Amino acid sequence: MTPEGIWKWAQLKGIRVVGTGDFTHPGWLKELGNKLEPAQEGLFRLKQGCADRGAVPRSCSSDVFFLLSAEVSCIYRKNGRTRKVHCLILLPNLTQAAKISALLSKIGSVASDGRPILGLDAKDLLKMTIDVSPDGLFIPAHAWTPHFSVFGAASGFDSLEECFDDLTPEIRAIETGLSSDPPMNRRLSALDHVTLVSNSDAHSPAKMGREANIFNTDISYGAITEAIRTQKGFLGTIEFFPAEGKYHYDGHRSCGVCYQPSQTKSRNGVCPVCGKPLTIGVAHRVEALADREAAIMPVGAPTFREALRTGTEVYHALKKTLKEKKHRTSIGDEGGFAPDLSSNEEALDLICQAIEHALTIVTVDAAITQYPVATFGHKRPGS
Repeated sequence: MTPEGIWKWAQLKGIRVVGTGDFTHPGWLKELGNKLEPAQEGLFRLKQGCADRGAVPRSCSSDVFFLLSAEVSCIYRKNGRTRKVHCLILLPNLTQAAKISALLSKIGSVASDGRPILGLDAKDLLKMTIDVSPDGLFIPAHAWTPHFSVFGAASGFDSLEECFDDLTPEIRAIETGLSSDPPMNRRLSALDHVTLVSNSDAHSPAKMGREANIFNTDISYGAITEAIRTQKGFLGTIEFFPAEGKYHYDGHRSCGVCYQPSQTKSRNGVCPVCGKPLTIGVAHRVEALADREAAIMPVGAPTFREALRTGTEVYHALKKTLKEKKHRTSIGDEGGFAPDLSSNEEALDLICQAIEHALTIVTVDAAITQYPVATFGHKRPGS
């Protein structure tokens, strides 16, 4: 991972703005200073002398902008427990990045790893970020992973307030991570006003963009961070299928055990192979903290993609409901189902059940509406 490699692969993946990562590391920060130059407000571009234009096919060639980012691992004691929380910081200039790095170096080593591991309260790191840069953005990273996150089952908290106390209003976004997605997060009403971002957390250029954020804004640091803070101009995320994330389910990798939350509960959280407590995954943790049986967002689908997904889930849920009640599921007129029902009320009740079931999967409100079908050029006698 070099600035040149990131620049090349961002173009191959169609990414316009990419995080630098690791600005807290002195060596990497120096390399960024040598190879990047200011571009749009608060963003950077690769210097001409560093860019090999021949490395990118003409069909993929585009401008790539760098945004200063870093992740910090905070390990500390709070409320009688050891906490391990990873935090993401975004900044608009190299001077502020250098200042953050210098302050952290007084707490522990920032040169031993790109993501420094420090005995620092996450709340104190948030305050440091605010003090150094009023325009900085602080985001709890991969918020649900078991061992190193704000909501993690092993060493996290049950709420943002428990972690950040009076500074909680400064948390305007959290990162969903590879093992959760927005629908899962929206089962917590406390996150209704928090923007859900996701990043690729790439450790190699080829994995860049496996998760990403979609914006409809100017390309500048201010526009991007304001969109994250207000959700205006933030269109959503590109998500990895969460069930394939490393920490989505419960289990023990070394024992070959992978469980749904219900299976873990039936075994009292104990691994059947080694007899030790199972690692509680993201799906289980979301279930434990959720205050919504059906994950219903207070607003409608923010994008066509979400609306399409909602319709698809309701359709499949309706088919399943009809099957369970021994109704016919063959396709009728206009591509819908044509079961033999006793009344309109029965049809509406079945659709309501399907919507209810679908809303455990998607998080946008669904409603029943009339669907008038017009047949032109034909009129039945007497109609």
